[in-house]
Amino acid sequence: MALPKMVYKLKISLSGTQPKIWRRILIPTSVTFWELHSAIQDAFHWNNSHLHMFWYDDKLSREPIIFGIPSGDEERETLPSWKHKISKYLNLEEPYLRYVYDLGDDWIHLVEVENILPAEKGVAYPVCIGGKMNAPPDDSGGVCGYEEMLEILTDPAHEEYEETKDWIESVIGGTFDPKHFDPAEVCFMDPKQRLKESLG
Repeated sequence: MALPKMVYKLKISLSGTQPKIWRRILIPTSVTFWELHSAIQDAFHWNNSHLHMFWYDDKLSREPIIFGIPSGDEERETLPSWKHKISKYLNLEEPYLRYVYDLGDDWIHLVEVENILPAEKGVAYPVCIGGKMNAPPDDSGGVCGYEEMLEILTDPAHEEYEETKDWIESVIGGTFDPKHFDPAEVCFMDPKQRLKESLG
């Protein structure tokens, strides 16, 4: 596998959260949208159990370009994310796109190019170099549902406390600390294996 020459320094922020939940990653400029999707899943500890899409606002056509897993029944055409490289759309002049995970809960992420840097020898990309706050567990009901869940967890006397605590433990395999995040704990899965599993 060829070593990358250049890497994006990306900041990915989860919209609507306060304090802001965000991650900073380095990823080769040669990756596809699928590879970026896979990296975001791992950086936020999502479990890839829902549909996703990238939403790019095309300045020329003034129509959004959407990348994801085509199903054939979308209102707008969805381009297969594994066939399109992000370098055609992301640069320092056009540094933004949106990534949506779980089209029911609508976890909207803002992807921002902070810099484009030479790749370092001996570094296995992608790599997570920063971030704040734990990401919400899958299926926690979007931003509003997550905020409600956190309120319940601060009140052991709440009638739904035990049920909510047990549910989170079953989803993440342990206790949940909303403030905890350590970039060193991020492990990136092989995106090709993830694609194979997603497409069946």
